[in-house]
Amino acid sequence: MRDIDFKRHRRLRRTESMRALVRETHLRTEDLIFPIFVLEGEGIKNPVASMPGVHQVTLDYLNEEMKELVDLNIRSVIVFGVPNEKDEVGSQAYHEDGIVQRAIRQIKEDTPSLTVVADTCLCQYTDHGHCGVVREGDIANDESLSYITKTAVTQAQAGADIIAPSNMMDGFVAAIRKGLDEAGFCHVPVMSYAVKYASSFYGPFRDAAHSSPQFGDRRAYQMDPSNRLEAIREAESDVDEGADFLIVKPALAYLDIMREVKDRFNLPLVAYNVSGEYSMIKAASQNGWVNEQEIVLEKLTSMKRAGADLIITYFAKDAARWLNQ
Repeated sequence: MRDIDFKRHRRLRRTESMRALVRETHLRTEDLIFPIFVLEGEGIKNPVASMPGVHQVTLDYLNEEMKELVDLNIRSVIVFGVPNEKDEVGSQAYHEDGIVQRAIRQIKEDTPSLTVVADTCLCQYTDHGHCGVVREGDIANDESLSYITKTAVTQAQAGADIIAPSNMMDGFVAAIRKGLDEAGFCHVPVMSYAVKYASSFYGPFRDAAHSSPQFGDRRAYQMDPSNRLEAIREAESDVDEGADFLIVKPALAYLDIMREVKDRFNLPLVAYNVSGEYSMIKAASQNGWVNEQEIVLEKLTSMKRAGADLIITYFAKDAARWLNQ
């Protein structure tokens, strides 16, 4: 075969040390953001049935959870609230003593090294489960912006390091940026859910956050999964309005979108590895169909390879343990 001219690509794959030497994409514990669901009450650590290993916790369990993250070298957490009371405008979302605001204050006091991201939406707090105010059966975009902005400001007042609005109302980044600046929080960045699809992968999250819509669906404000150019328009609007990070959600089925957003915009890109993606792997692993560690690390690495700088993932603790090994 010596007279045949061909490339010897396998030279760089022969040993583990050689493969590590030429590895192009690296996943680190610092890249991971852990989502946590905080409940009203005391002494509660509820397992989420559709998300094995994920719990809703009350504030008295919060320090234990945060210490575990620090020990694993996970440096960021995103906080979701599960309130006792809901109403038509989601007033507990922007109450200064709302569950998320109290959780943020506690985390920043007890674990100041952690970066705290506040999910900024109304869906967990409204009695109808939509991400904005409902008027005559429709989501009132501009009225909703005022409540969402109030929510962002109270979260910043509580000590949130980053505001992450997920509501998909038109103009939400501009409204929040203006509200934060006027309240003296010009230093607090906005991590926008810039590209958020009306996906079927969100079901387990809605169990955990008690946020399923009570009528209709969210297709009138979240994006059609078939659309690519619309994603670029959405991201471009948020960049123009002052976003500091861009999120693509979900991640795994939208790696093409992630790559295109990364190539077009010079901002940190965040992949949201959503609940349905998590639960499918957990179920397959529990049935012995896949090697959980290998498939999770491969999946998260694919998101980094597609352009993600950070990954919001329920696998953060597991992934960190494996990476730390």
